[in-house]
Amino acid sequence: MAFILWFEEVGKDRIGQVGGKNASLGELMKAGIRVPPGFAVTTEAYQSFIEATGIKKQIDEILAGVGAEDTEALQRASAAIRRAIEEAQVPEGVKRAIVEAYRELCSKVETEGLPVAVRSSATAEDLPTASFAGQQETYLWVRGEEEVLKRVLQCWSSLFTPRAIAYRIKMGFPHEKVLISVGVQKMVDAKAAGVMFTLDPTTGDPSKVVIEGSWGFGEAVVSGEVTPDRFVVDKVTGEISCTVSPKTVQCVFDPERREVVHAEVPEELQQVRCLEDEEVRELASLARKIEDYYGCPQDIEWSIDRGIPFPENIFIVQSRPETVWSQKRKGPVLGKKSGFELLMERAMTRIKVPKG
Repeated sequence: MAFILWFEEVGKDRIGQVGGKNASLGELMKAGIRVPPGFAVTTEAYQSFIEATGIKKQIDEILAGVGAEDTEALQRASAAIRRAIEEAQVPEGVKRAIVEAYRELCSKVETEGLPVAVRSSATAEDLPTASFAGQQETYLWVRGEEEVLKRVLQCWSSLFTPRAIAYRIKMGFPHEKVLISVGVQKMVDAKAAGVMFTLDPTTGDPSKVVIEGSWGFGEAVVSGEVTPDRFVVDKVTGEISCTVSPKTVQCVFDPERREVVHAEVPEELQQVRCLEDEEVRELASLARKIEDYYGCPQDIEWSIDRGIPFPENIFIVQSRPETVWSQKRKGPVLGKKSGFELLMERAMTRIKVPKG
């Protein structure tokens, strides 16, 4: 029974063991994309934990008869299950596997007490008929063996938030069929981070890469707490257009409080674009490479490390299929021309160069 799998060992064929997020990271590595190193605590580790502790039986009993619309019952059930999971002792074999993997990761990058991101990765994320993505939790800048173990437990317990329980009931999805893996990944000390799409998410235009970013960790962008800078890159001409937004909040690690906080962006940086043109071009190039690898439009999370020189400092930390425009009926984009025809027409258009 494998309690730990390294990202380079996994891919889409291991979703049942490592969940959607972790499988995606393995696929990105296979595609030659720069991904921070890390490992997955497998669904087998989770199953071993809930069975050895007797929590599996408790979960079944607590959730029996709970309805999707009964807010108070959902809150009570969630609190009881999460408390049981987070207060339980991790079986020795599972605990040893997690601790040894974390030590090995520290050794690989030659950093004692390496800060890591601990992310939930459920097996039912991004199904064609339902999306469970975003329902579980992520913890940033986690350091030390005990802290990693604590956060793994909290990720496991986040499988039973009120929202997640209610969603499964509404979708008719048995609770025991959704398992959870946890990713433990080297933290990028981000000077800037954000998301990008391999089409324009507002129009569905496939000839654009749209990059949104802000200062600090990407969580401020993903959660909508900051209005990010927006960069639109034409896939054909490489032309960049930029909209700079006032960025007043950033998600950063506070060394005094020893935790990730939302802090004020220094005034001199609030109106400054968070990406240089060379960084925008590199991100757009990676976006196209990822789209080509998967064969469909992608929704990608990226991060730029402040302590590493360009371009080795640009990391991809997640990629998933774009769901809004990709699920619309594949019809003509403009008139009777498909997106591909419009893209090729644009590619064949002569570019006028002004005479010097």
